[in-house]
Amino acid sequence: MPVAIQKGSSSGKVGSTSGTRRRSDITDGGSSPPPRPKKATARKSTGGRPSVPANRRSDANSESARKKPRYRPGTVALREIRKYQKSTDLLLRKLPFARIVREIAMDMTTDMVDYDSGVGLRWQSSALLALQEATEAYLVHLFEDANLCAIHAKRVTIMQRDIQLARRIRGPWGGMA
Repeated sequence: MPVAIQKGSSSGKVGSTSGTRRRSDITDGGSSPPPRPKKATARKSTGGRPSVPANRRSDANSESARKKPRYRPGTVALREIRKYQKSTDLLLRKLPFARIVREIAMDMTTDMVDYDSGVGLRWQSSALLALQEATEAYLVHLFEDANLCAIHAKRVTIMQRDIQLARRIRGPWGGMA
């Protein structure tokens, strides 16, 4: 609230506001106290994110419109499970699988027969395809059994010991039941 001082008076008494000046208009050499520092007030947390200036907020809104939605944990996993259960196509890539099969076969032939002619075995594409089908069926069945072992242990995550237990229960041939 402004305090009024009479013009003609040297006493500085408060009088009527007609013909008065505000205290801020009077410069009498620093008689007013120095300004106090602001008190620290509690602020609402923003979750650890730095505040975004107003001129970049509009850009952020346009970026958020282009971003993919973030799904809750497990949603994408369930979608992938449904996708792979519906499909019948092979999941392992053909060329790396064929390379491994040829390498194993070459190691076995050089172990059985002592020759290093450099000529590898020739494979029909249908033979490689049959091996890949059988391999994937074996792995899927093994993971199903390992999943049952994990569930029996009151877990949802398959661990190495679940796969080892599933293989041990299957016996020496580890066939498909």
